[in-house]
Amino acid sequence: MKSSNRALFITIFALLVVVFFSLGSGRYPKGGFTNPFGLLDDPLFKSVLLEVRLPRIILALTGGAVLATSGFVFQMIFANPLIEPGFLGVSQGAAFGAALAILLFPFSSLIIQLSASFFGLLALFLSYHLAKRFHFGGWILRLILSGIAVGAIFSSALSTIKLLATPGSSLQDITFWMMGGLYNSSWKTAWTILPIMWASLLFFVLLRWRINLFSLDDKITFSLGIAVGKEKTLFLIVATVATTAFISVSGIVGWVGLIIPHLARGVFGSDGRKALPGTLLFGSIFLLISDTLGRTLFSGEIPLGVITSFFGAVIFIGVLSSRQLKVKL
Repeated sequence: MKSSNRALFITIFALLVVVFFSLGSGRYPKGGFTNPFGLLDDPLFKSVLLEVRLPRIILALTGGAVLATSGFVFQMIFANPLIEPGFLGVSQGAAFGAALAILLFPFSSLIIQLSASFFGLLALFLSYHLAKRFHFGGWILRLILSGIAVGAIFSSALSTIKLLATPGSSLQDITFWMMGGLYNSSWKTAWTILPIMWASLLFFVLLRWRINLFSLDDKITFSLGIAVGKEKTLFLIVATVATTAFISVSGIVGWVGLIIPHLARGVFGSDGRKALPGTLLFGSIFLLISDTLGRTLFSGEIPLGVITSFFGAVIFIGVLSSRQLKVKL
């Protein structure tokens, strides 16, 4: 068995183990870990398991896969291992869109999700076209600089929204949403975004062999008779829509799209056909572990964005400090 296939099977097994422990971890019935299959005769525990924990776990698994895979796609398209949707203003745009909808339509989750997706795509569009107008540095540098500028604009607009929000209701909702978390998870919430995210992941998995072409220089692909410009645009749109769909429910959850592709390439290699499924699984495991720790470590829940930022930064420092792990694009 090839090492990459062995690593894939080990990762899938690790994912199943993490899901099992997440199902059994919580404050009911006595805190800590409880065998979830041993208490299925308890009606209250069954309700907690099926109506509270299970939709949250599915959202964490799918959201982690989406954030990590979208980061992988962005890095391959722009041939830069430091790129993720947040660097191009997508996360900030989605945050502004969600906050605006929370302020104007606080009881409509659909409008919040649509607004987050629209402004996330708008941020990507603005970053791309601003980069084409800049005259400083190469294409990647111009793209990052334009993303910083667009992100700053949407961040300042978000601050204005927070000033206009009602301190007792809208402002609190926006503040908690900005820190990230799945504490409002339910089947109703999950089914509003799961079809979008599952369709996006299926799209990436089925066409993962095309992602290798994105890392090639445009002159090389043109000489081979391959026009990947439209495909790159399509992949970017799908990645952005999937990311903003999750962000509209979870809030800002950082570092997943940046660090997980590095780890996956270190284990599965740089070939997108193997690295993308590995990235998907690693992202699911990372976000589910982070969410489980956030809801079980203390009596009060730690925001998911705080957990992912801490562990993501620590792992990132380790990746950059390692001489054995070579990141290739």
